Amino acid sequence: MSSTALADTATTRTALVVVAHPRPDSLTAHISRLTTRRLTAAGYRIDLLDLNAENFDPRMTDADLPDWNNRDKTYSPEVESHMRRILAADVIVAVFPVYWMQVPAILKGWIDRVWNYGFAYGRSKPRLAGKRMLWLGLAGAADDDDMVGLMQQALSAQLDDGIAYYCGLTHSSVGLLAGAEEKPQRLDAEGNLLLDEALTGATRAAHYEALERRAIGFVDELLATARIAV
Repeated sequence: MSSTALADTATTRTALVVVAHPRPDSLTAHISRLTTRRLTAAGYRIDLLDLNAENFDPRMTDADLPDWNNRDKTYSPEVESHMRRILAADVIVAVFPVYWMQVPAILKGWIDRVWNYGFAYGRSKPRLAGKRMLWLGLAGAADDDDMVGLMQQALSAQLDDGIAYYCGLTHSSVGLLAGAEEKPQRLDAEGNLLLDEALTGATRAAHYEALERRAIGFVDELLATARIAV
């Protein structure tokens, strides 16, 4: 898809790109930059939320739970600022490494603190209705490892059903990028972790080029759902 065709899909829309990795030189950060460029080409204004760089505290505080029975309560200033960024976004893309078939603690803490009762759920008309989300997770498991299917199911149940559907988002999908490690990982029949030989040279380059194409493909699928809704 050309940049011109992509730009026709959105005008002055906002994409919130949430990054959950501490290292700016990580593959996760690299994929987030590819995602940002693709969304920019599609005409989206980018709000980049690097949770580690912004020193987001994933721990719930008393100020985040002031009065459970009041849906219109005032939250902590930090949480209120993040809520405004979510409300301003048309699409949300979270880019993260997969840990133990789950999102990292800092991303889970962002959901716990910010996607709070009275804001993201608990209303007859969801505030997040109309928004579309992509959960872009990088996993070390080899592409052909049986664990990948289980990982996809676990993440989809947690993120698409347990969070996005529960909060009334119009669309949510998990884009799982397996094979993110230079030494592909797999489990044998006894549950032992096995490491393949490290990828090198042209094989390594081709592997990561394919991973990048898969990532862009997931972003394009998200953009396609937005075009259908226009």
